[in-house]
Amino acid sequence: MRPKVLVTRKLPREALERLEKHCDVDLNEEDRPLTRQELMQRIRDKDGILSMLTDRIDGELMDAAPGLKVISNYAVGFNNIDVKEATRRGIPVTNTPGVLTESTADLTWALILDVARRVCEGDRVTRAGRWPGWSPMWMLGRDVHGATLGIIGMGRIGKAVARRARGFDMQVIYYSRTRLSEEEERAFSVSYRPVPELLRQADFISLHVPYSEETHHLIGPGELAMMKPTAYLINTARGPLIDEQALVRALKEGKIAGAGLDVYEREPELAEGLAGLDNVVLSPHLGSSTWGTRLRMAQLAVENLLAALQGKRPPHLVNEEVWS
Repeated sequence: MRPKVLVTRKLPREALERLEKHCDVDLNEEDRPLTRQELMQRIRDKDGILSMLTDRIDGELMDAAPGLKVISNYAVGFNNIDVKEATRRGIPVTNTPGVLTESTADLTWALILDVARRVCEGDRVTRAGRWPGWSPMWMLGRDVHGATLGIIGMGRIGKAVARRARGFDMQVIYYSRTRLSEEEERAFSVSYRPVPELLRQADFISLHVPYSEETHHLIGPGELAMMKPTAYLINTARGPLIDEQALVRALKEGKIAGAGLDVYEREPELAEGLAGLDNVVLSPHLGSSTWGTRLRMAQLAVENLLAALQGKRPPHLVNEEVWS
C-alpha cells in the first residue's frame, strides 16, 4: 500500500507532484494553518507529516497517529516539534537547513538599510502627501558604510551577513557559542566579542541564533540598556529571542535608535505599541520568501519525507539517535 502523508499547507506544485507519485497526499488546500482539532483528526491514519513552524507537533499529536513514521518540518527551525518525544518513539524529525541562508541574509540587509535610512518611514510620508520638499535637515538617517556590525550567532546565515558587510566597509564583530577558528575569522574579516562588549560597541546588532530555552529573551531590558542610543537591532531569526515589550519601551524612550524585525514573539500578533512606532521596520516573516528558496525548501522537505518512508536515512535528520 502507498504511504499516507499529511501536508499541512500548500507548497510549490513541482514538489507536491513528486510526493504524489509515491504517496497518498492529504493536502490542506486552505491558505491558513490547520486548527489543533483539524490536525488531530487528519493525522490519525498517516504514515508521515510535512509540517510547518505553525504546527505544534507534541506527544498528544503523536499519540493520535500511532503509525507515524516521520515528521518532516518545512523550516530550518524545529522548536514547534517535541523532538525528545519523537526520539523516544523512534520517529525521525527532519528540517530544511542551508537552502534559505542567502535569502535570509539578503532580507537582513534590507532591514538594516531600510531602518537606517528611514525608507519605509519616508515612503509613508510621501504617499500621504506630507513631504514638504527637499530640506537639508529633514529625515536624516544614519550611515551604514563604515559602521560597526555586531552579529550574534555565526552560523550559515551569520556568515552570509558578514560577507555582505565587506561591501559596506564595516567593522564586523561577532559572538557565537562556538568561536570560529583563527583562519575563519580572517576569512570573514570578523573579530570575536563577548555579548556585553558586542552590545556596547555595535552600531547595528543582528541576531542569527536558534531559539531554545537558553536563548529565550536573549535581548531583554538589560541588554537593550547596554546598546548605544544610536544603535539598531535587527532580528530575522526567531521572535522570542527579543523581549518585545522591553523593545517597545526602549524604542519609545530613545534608548536605541531603531529596529528591523521580520519575526515576532507571538506571530502574527505584535506587542502593544510596536506598530505605531516610526523607528521600527516590520516585515511579515519574509526571510525565505523568494520563489527559488521556497521551492528548494519544499523539495528538501519532500526528500526527507520520502527517504524515511522508504527506510532510508533522511538527508537532514535532526534527531540522529533514531538512526544509530
